[in-house]
Amino acid sequence: MTIFQPVSSERSLTEAVYDKTIPAGDGWMHDLLPGQVLRIVDVEGNQAVDTLFYSAEDPADHYSAVGTITRQRSLYLTTGSVLVAESGRELLKITADTCGRHDTIGGACSAQSNTVRYSHDTLPMHSCRDTFMRMLSGRSEFTKRDLAPNVNFFMNVPVTPEGGLTFADGISGPGRYVELTALAPVTVLISNCPQLNNPCNGYNPTPARVLIWNGEGSEAHV
Repeated sequence: MTIFQPVSSERSLTEAVYDKTIPAGDGWMHDLLPGQVLRIVDVEGNQAVDTLFYSAEDPADHYSAVGTITRQRSLYLTTGSVLVAESGRELLKITADTCGRHDTIGGACSAQSNTVRYSHDTLPMHSCRDTFMRMLSGRSEFTKRDLAPNVNFFMNVPVTPEGGLTFADGISGPGRYVELTALAPVTVLISNCPQLNNPCNGYNPTPARVLIWNGEGSEAHV
């Protein structure tokens, strides 16, 4: 069994060039330059932050769950993990993490998955897929073809010995965060999950916070 060791960051909040709170159930999309550092904060604890990454130079080259899992030889991401695109291009590296475990296989909730996991009366409930689609529709270079398996930051999805998934109580807490350093020009897409039906967020969606620091050679972009 792997033991995850939290790694804190020494970055000062006052030096961040960008700071935004994403309400529960809302989305966020932003471009990063190489060297910029993105911190995603679990403000109140156990909030699933569904996230996708794209090469800003080739939006069709999106984050690859399979490629990243294979490279890390782990289903879970933490400090030191390198997130790669379908082409094999390195997109980002996790350089600090005070939660210590992030899901790569649980996927994003949708109207269809809600009815399968829970009940048919959940069909009209808001989902991460809805948020992803709304955010992508605001950028002409993206279509629904660009939806892909995503990272679920702060989400706890243990795998059973039989290979099944368990959507379990979260292991994060208020103020815990993950920091990622961009290794290439990257577009980040977040759905701050609105899910009300599983215990990962205590059945209570809460805000997330995103901060950005400039790195060497990236000062011209915020």
